[in-house]
Amino acid sequence: MSKKTIILIGFIILKFVLQYALLNPEYDLQRDEYLHLDQANHLAWGYLSVPPVTSWFSYIILLLGNSVFWVKFFPALFGALTLVIVWKTIEILKGNLYALILGAVCIVFSCLLRINMLYQPNSLDILCWTAFYYAIVHYIKSEKTRWFYIAAIIFAFGFLNKYNILFLLIGLLPAILLSGQRRMLAKKELYFAFILGLIFILPNLLWQYHNQFPVVHHMKVLSETQLVNVDRVGFLKEQLLLFIGSFFVIIASLYALLFYKPFAKYKFFFLSIFLTLLVFLYFKAKGYYAIGLYPIYIAFGSVFLSETLKKGWKRYLLSIFIIIPILFFIPIYDLAFPNKNPEYIASHSEKYKKLGLLRWEDGQDHQLPQDFADMLGWKELARKTDSVYALLPNSQKTLILCDNYGQAGAINYYTKKGIKAVSFNADYVNWFNLNVDYKNLIRVKEHKENSTELNETGPYFESSAIGGQITNKFAREYKTVIFAFTGAKINISKRIENEIKEAKDFSKN
Repeated sequence: MSKKTIILIGFIILKFVLQYALLNPEYDLQRDEYLHLDQANHLAWGYLSVPPVTSWFSYIILLLGNSVFWVKFFPALFGALTLVIVWKTIEILKGNLYALILGAVCIVFSCLLRINMLYQPNSLDILCWTAFYYAIVHYIKSEKTRWFYIAAIIFAFGFLNKYNILFLLIGLLPAILLSGQRRMLAKKELYFAFILGLIFILPNLLWQYHNQFPVVHHMKVLSETQLVNVDRVGFLKEQLLLFIGSFFVIIASLYALLFYKPFAKYKFFFLSIFLTLLVFLYFKAKGYYAIGLYPIYIAFGSVFLSETLKKGWKRYLLSIFIIIPILFFIPIYDLAFPNKNPEYIASHSEKYKKLGLLRWEDGQDHQLPQDFADMLGWKELARKTDSVYALLPNSQKTLILCDNYGQAGAINYYTKKGIKAVSFNADYVNWFNLNVDYKNLIRVKEHKENSTELNETGPYFESSAIGGQITNKFAREYKTVIFAFTGAKINISKRIENEIKEAKDFSKN
């Protein structure tokens, strides 16, 4: 085993250790994770929330026992593979050992630690962006057309994971057209590769078609409820923070792509990054959508710095570029990860607020970062729902209806009674079982002052009561109420069927 391989393995181990060490055991899973895990029980070629790839990994996690260890393993794995691809890109670019170490340090001690913390499509999205760029670099280096097919497969897999990868092509193609590499567009193999990629994504496109293109509705809702709060200046500021420890390495890569002769064939990457960022700005995208852009530039920058700073007094700068990402990680370690308990964060909120970490999707500041608040209260909700369920007569004929996918997913993940909660929110609208003659209803409702749920729903049942409430004041679901209704006087399944039709009528929304 070579020295380089041993060092790479060391960085991979460090990556995994950090991902598990940065999570305080007081936190549960995050609300999105519960939804993604529940998709394993409803495999399909598409979902209202995400394309199908996440469900495939969720099914693997289910087969492995559905434990938290495996839930956290896969995003950590995708982060480690991103590291490996950056390493291999540096090797293609003829980078020395220093370049390899610098690139690895920049990737490990970056925002990827935060992204790879959660089981969401984002980690795999970044990996696919990096792998696609790697395939392009490999083609330009070798001019072997098999890399077209590899790139097409990577893109298709990335598309089936998150549609965000479309922005990669939107930014890359014009840059290639304006460069000397546009001759690759004359290769017939490129179009065969395009057809291959289209075949891979066709099942999802057909699913979108047969379901009235819910991705359009999803993007509309996202734009109206979340992206409306995104500030374009804030987006640009966030880009500086994402890889703050690697900022000078990325800047060095942009300089090198313009003026460093060994990179002359890759000059289109310079224009591509700016075109892609402009597209993100136009659509008022969230800052983290662009993370996949940067790993490949870290590879370019690492090679350039290792070659230009190896002589004379400049060689002393080499150590500084490796130390900088680690130094920036120290304060980030204290702020960006759920490694402190909620009480500590709430009592030291000012330093979190200064960095904008307490701002949620609603545009307001709260006690905890949104991701952290979304990792609290779920076990309590599931436990209390289980207790209410156990006390109901004919409990097997009970519908558990939640306000949002986090509530439904958490109940389904933690429950020990085999019950299945549903919601009109996100993918759960397709997962109702209407073949049961429901006699009872457990209604999980987000907290609202002066709630009238008992008065509104109670008359349709023989008895009604409040069965519990979330008491964790730091949870986003704080004060969420569990209502219990027994002895239905109406056909619940028929009533639900009508509401499902309304929820699915995207054309009216």
